[in-house]
Amino acid sequence: MKNSVNEKNDSVVALAQFVRERRKANNLKQVDLALLAGVGRRFVSELENSKSSLQMDKVNAILRVFGMQLGVIPRQKPDIETGGDS
Repeated sequence: MKNSVNEKNDSVVALAQFVRERRKANNLKQVDLALLAGVGRRFVSELENSKSSLQMDKVNAILRVFGMQLGVIPRQKPDIETGGDS
């Protein structure tokens, strides 16, 4: 299970880096991005600092500013096997 925690943290850090890099590339301050996304500046800060418990609708609001959205991507190996009929 420790591996899952590391992958979760890696995903949160990658999301935080993406948002920070896109914001800076567009010459936006955190408050500017917050206004564009309709969220508070504190939320942008928490997202960019890899806070692990964030509201997905607000994360998507920020990602929409950059033409993106959260989604499910396959991992290398699942924690459990999901098969067809049991």
